[in-house]
Parts: sequence; structure tokens; C-alpha cells
Amino acid sequence: MEYEAVIGLETHVQLKTRSKMWCGCPNQYGSEPNTNVCPVCLGMPGTLPVPNEEALKLTNLTGMLLNCEISKRAKFDRKNYFYPDAAKDYQISQFELPSNIGGHVEFEFEGAIARVSLNRAHLEEDVGKSFHFDKFSGVDFNRAGVPLLEIVTEPDITSPDMAYAYLNALKDILIHGGVSDCDMEKGMVRCDVNISVRPKGSDKLGAKVEIKNMNTFSGARKALEYEIPRQIEVLESGGTIPQSTRRWDDAAGITEEMRTKENAHDYRYFPCPDLMPLEPTEDWLTDVRSRVVELPLARKQRFIADYKLPASDAETFKNELPLGDYFETIARKSKNPKAVANWVINNLRAKMTESNTELNTLKFQPDSILELIDLVDSGKISSKIAQDTFGEMFTTGSSPQTIVAEKGWVQESDTGQLDAWCDEVIAANPGPADDFRNGRGAAINFLKGQVMKLSRGKANPAMVGELLEKKLKA
Repeated sequence: MEYEAVIGLETHVQLKTRSKMWCGCPNQYGSEPNTNVCPVCLGMPGTLPVPNEEALKLTNLTGMLLNCEISKRAKFDRKNYFYPDAAKDYQISQFELPSNIGGHVEFEFEGAIARVSLNRAHLEEDVGKSFHFDKFSGVDFNRAGVPLLEIVTEPDITSPDMAYAYLNALKDILIHGGVSDCDMEKGMVRCDVNISVRPKGSDKLGAKVEIKNMNTFSGARKALEYEIPRQIEVLESGGTIPQSTRRWDDAAGITEEMRTKENAHDYRYFPCPDLMPLEPTEDWLTDVRSRVVELPLARKQRFIADYKLPASDAETFKNELPLGDYFETIARKSKNPKAVANWVINNLRAKMTESNTELNTLKFQPDSILELIDLVDSGKISSKIAQDTFGEMFTTGSSPQTIVAEKGWVQESDTGQLDAWCDEVIAANPGPADDFRNGRGAAINFLKGQVMKLSRGKANPAMVGELLEKKLKA
């Protein structure tokens, strides 16, 4: 029997706020343990939470970016459980009435556009982080109370690679939207993987296995690559899959059972008595809507359509947002956007990396790239001279016209001078000249290179090629 996987993901994303969800403690990574804490985030008796307005707006902004329905009324609930990293012995979350309902994420996968539907995207608070030492354990509560968005998919994902592509697409959207920095090394993104298998074509879901707290996307993919065959092997041998929670051991490359769950855990949710429901007004939503940005996939598709760029260039500008914005400020004025993309990606980016320079500190104006392209397209300078001109332009900030004039780099198109250079090169290189006459066409490239060298890059390469062919065929 052939089996298929059914996968759903629950992704937890820390929101990009200066302070925590319910208090004024800094939302800051890397501080000394238990220094960004107060009675509110430590759950001291008598304390009251005060909602972080920016976190509420980022939650609705995420809903708009992910095509969700924004709830007219959302409320906070207490999710009750006892664990050392939960100082209150409950977590403030959203259960019955989340801020965002439904939605979907579209992304490129296997040469097509895939879509994963969402169940919800709801706001909650993060908990502390446990540390385990040789003879004792400790908890750092600096992370407790940090605003956390849980984005839950429908079971639409069918393979480890699709899960990986979805997670990266989601990360791109959240970063581009300014919702989160999504720095996985700092624990800003974590996900739980829900996986079951069933006979192919069946519409009945198998027993769900949850793999908890995956802190890398590649780890989630590897865990699925192991878990799917494991479940299939159990079923093919006549066994059954219990509903359970497992952990991923990255070093061993296996999942291990933590506990079985015959029924869903009862968290005894009830409305948080300290917090009023959120009912966003039209003015509130208008303000949030003004912060919606173009989605990465839409940006890539637009760059391909509007500027006739190859997919690889558009992908670069999708991933490197400031570089893409810089390109577009120039490309809007250009008759040759592809040439602009070449200079920005292959030359400007390389120079910036080499010199550790940022876009906002460039010495030349963006229009200088247009001027440089025009000099090449008009035949006034060769592509070789253009490279040298760009280097000077990057270093000094001077315009290409000024640099070319001062250096005497205007391309030589005078037939008499080009004739003399071609004759000199043919005379000095009889072997390659005879090779071309004897049918080895590629030999002319060597001769052209010698003419360019002799002219110090000033010779018009197209005219040189024509003259050499004419002379060698005579």
C-alpha cells in the first residue's frame, strides 16, 4: 500500500517591539539572565497586565500580510499549565476569538506556485527559557512576556521540502513586513511539526504525532524526513501509531517519544479577567493597513514582468530589499533595466561587500549608473573602460562623463587608427592569424584581445572584429 504524509505547522514568532507584551521591560536578547524582569512578567500576586499597543498592531498587520480575516472582536484567555518556565502557572493567549482567522501563504515550490491555508494567527506571550546543568536546572525569565505570534496552518503540507519552502516564505514575509527579525539563533522563530500518514487517496487523517520546539527550518525538514518513513514502516509491519509528542535529536538524526496523548490536553482555558476584548476600530485598521508592504513573491513577479529581468535577478532583489529598492529608483528611468540590474548586482554589490560600504554612504548618485550605461550603449566607451570608470566612480564619487574625459578614455572609433592597430597585431601574431585563415574561427578572439591591449582598452571592439575579419579574409 502507498502512503502519503499530512503535515501541519505551528510557527511561533517573536514580534519586533521595544518592550514586552504586558509590561515595560525591554524586549531585548543577550542581557544577563533575569535582568529584564519585573513583578508583572514574573507573575507576582496583585500585578495587572497592560497590553502593548504596538504588539496588537503588528498582530493585525501580520493578518493583513497573510490574507487573514481580521477579527472584529478578539479576546485573551488563560492557558493553564504547570511548568518551571511559566512563572504565572498560566500563559496569556488567544483561544476562542483569535485576532486573525484563516488566511494563506503562497510561495514558489517545484516550479509552480503552492498555497498553504492557515487556520489562525493569534497573539500570546512567550515563556522563560530553561537551562540544565550537571546537578541543577535554572530558568531565565528575560524572555517571559515577550509578544509571540502563533501562526497555525491547515494540514495542507505534503512533504518535508514543501514544509521547508513554506517556512522560508513565511519568514520572508514577516521580515519584509517589519513584523519580526526572525533571527533563529536568538530563538525568535520556533515551530512545532504535526505529522501523520494515511493510505494515498484517503480523506481520513491518521494519528497525529507532534514534534516539539524545532528551532531551525532545516531541522524541521530533517525531522520530517525521518518521521514519515518511520510511521510508514510501523503501519506496514501491522502496528499502530499512537497520538504522541516526540522530540528531534539532531545529533542522532532521529525522533524520540516524550509522551503519548490519548486525548487532547485540557488546558482549562478561560477568559483572562484582567484584559478587555480587543475590538479594532476603522481608524485603527486604517493605520495598520498603511504599514502593509508588497509581499516578496509579488515583488519578484513584478520585477520580472515590469523590468523583464531573469528570475535569478528578481530573486536577488526579492531577498535583498534595500538593493532592490535602489535598483528600482534607477530602473524606472532606464530604457535598459537589465543593464541596470547587471551593474547593481555584479558590480555595485561586489564593491560594497569588498569595502564594507552601505547604500546610504555611497559617494555617487544613482543616476551615475544610468550615465555609465548610456556611455557604453552609445559606443563612447568599451565595457572594459566602463569597469574602470565604475571603480573610479565608486571611489571618488565623480560622474562617469567627468572620469572618462579626465582620463582620456573615450573609445577610439577612428578607422585609420584602428587599421594601424590591427595591422600591427596581425604582423606580431602570424600563428593565430594563420589559424583563423585555416578555419579556426575562435583564433580571432585572441587577436581582438591583443588589439584591445595595444589600445589600452580604447578601441571599439565591434569595429576591431570587423576590421580583423576583413583583413584576414582578403
